[in-house]
Amino acid sequence: MTVPIADLRPYLQNFDFTNLFIEELGWDNPPRTTLSIPVDGRVYTLSPVAEKRGFIVYLCAAGDPDGDIPSTADRRTIETETRKRAFEHIVIFTDANNTRQVWQWVRVEKGKANAHRNYPYTAGQSGDSLLQRLAAIAFSFEEEENLTIADVSARVGKSFDVEKVTKRFYDRFSKQRDAFSRFIEGIQEQGDRDWYASLMLNRMMFVYFIQKKGFLNRDDDYLRNKLTEVQQNHGDGQYQQFYHVFLLRLFHEGLGLPESERDADLVKLLGDVPFLNGGLFERHDLEKANTNISIPDEAFEQVFAFFDEYRWHLDERPNRDDKEINPDVLGYIFEKYVNQRQMGAYYTKEDITGYIGRNTIIPFLFDAARKKDSVAFSPGGGVWRLLQDDPDRYIYPAVGHGIAWNARAAGDPKPLDAPHKLPDEIAAGIDDVSGRGGWNVSAPDEFALPTETWREVVARRQRYAEIRAKLVSGEVAEINDLITLNLDIEQFARDVIAQSEGPDLIRAFWQAIRDVSVLDPTCGSGAFLFA
Repeated sequence: MTVPIADLRPYLQNFDFTNLFIEELGWDNPPRTTLSIPVDGRVYTLSPVAEKRGFIVYLCAAGDPDGDIPSTADRRTIETETRKRAFEHIVIFTDANNTRQVWQWVRVEKGKANAHRNYPYTAGQSGDSLLQRLAAIAFSFEEEENLTIADVSARVGKSFDVEKVTKRFYDRFSKQRDAFSRFIEGIQEQGDRDWYASLMLNRMMFVYFIQKKGFLNRDDDYLRNKLTEVQQNHGDGQYQQFYHVFLLRLFHEGLGLPESERDADLVKLLGDVPFLNGGLFERHDLEKANTNISIPDEAFEQVFAFFDEYRWHLDERPNRDDKEINPDVLGYIFEKYVNQRQMGAYYTKEDITGYIGRNTIIPFLFDAARKKDSVAFSPGGGVWRLLQDDPDRYIYPAVGHGIAWNARAAGDPKPLDAPHKLPDEIAAGIDDVSGRGGWNVSAPDEFALPTETWREVVARRQRYAEIRAKLVSGEVAEINDLITLNLDIEQFARDVIAQSEGPDLIRAFWQAIRDVSVLDPTCGSGAFLFA
């Protein structure tokens, strides 16, 4: 079903979400139950706007005293609580004056951190980016008969997940890279020209990220302005200078050289730019072997025109249109272009970098905070009591599947009212080896994770019981134990800070975070750094 975005625009601009979904997008009237979610002493009310096969759209009108949209941290808390009651949903946040909206949807994947996708809209904007996403989640009468919540969830995910933007960017990037390669002179081999084109574009993409944060002479359009400056200083018709006069000096002598080693002329040319101690900006072997490389200004004008179509940011908050690009794109492109066999280079994806980051940095912060506030970390103290009071909060749902959680539910795992009782013929073999005749058979989904046999289900349930007993008894009183037992250390860290009983512990964590230094010996595309 295709809905013209022009038909949707008045509803978005008038904050008329009910008619937007029901009249235009083919969604249904929602349940009447509102959700009341307390966050730091305030209560946010989520009113259902529309529903489709159990997928609910909520409106959270301004709950802050100043009438503004809740902060990012509060929106995440609201999201967590909402998922406990309606697992598939979108939340629309609005301010009191109906001037701003933030649409929040969260991608949930097993084994990965939840990915929050936020799409803002401000009154007076066209809203085309958001409207294009909404048009993609319209449903026709012909679809109604066999439509399921899984279908609705998949449609919403396909439309609201910004990872697709990265792949679309890569497709366009590939064409830009080929065009840029044709401008390069001074390198004979086509393969080397293509490799150098990728290197130059990766360098410039990195610069685009940091210039948008004001890190380059406090100019968020640094590269384009320097291109214009070089052209003006070198006169009309001499547009072959940017590469030699400015760009190589920025890469090799500016970003690649400490400030104390730069001469006055270089400082005048570049302005205030940081020293980035990484191999990306050092002289490449191709530059050493080909000393007569030349690239006309026209090539850079085309690249900058392409890059300027996108919003570049160093965090995961999307900008105002569907052109949001974050540092993951560097790793994605690196993974596509690098010759892995020849170079021995591999892009480490976010699930692995996230795991390593969590299980090294968080324990360090806890150890540092413990030195400042030993009372909170004493056995039976406020920190470790969290594990005793709510052990299932820190045991991953996959471990407790069929016992405390349904980890195979669509969307987020769903808590169980009671553990699924093992069939008598399976339970009989726990204490009697002779009764284990059916243990090597695949178990049903309500008991088993994918591919698990009954033998593996029983072993996992026993492991779950052992871990839970350790938590309840207070045996776990060291942060490294959470790694050994494969517990949710990130959730635990959040809760320790959020539920701190006094300022000393908060101050101890603040000092630890303020003083931490992280050494990343890989530092290729920045995947570990970003994680």
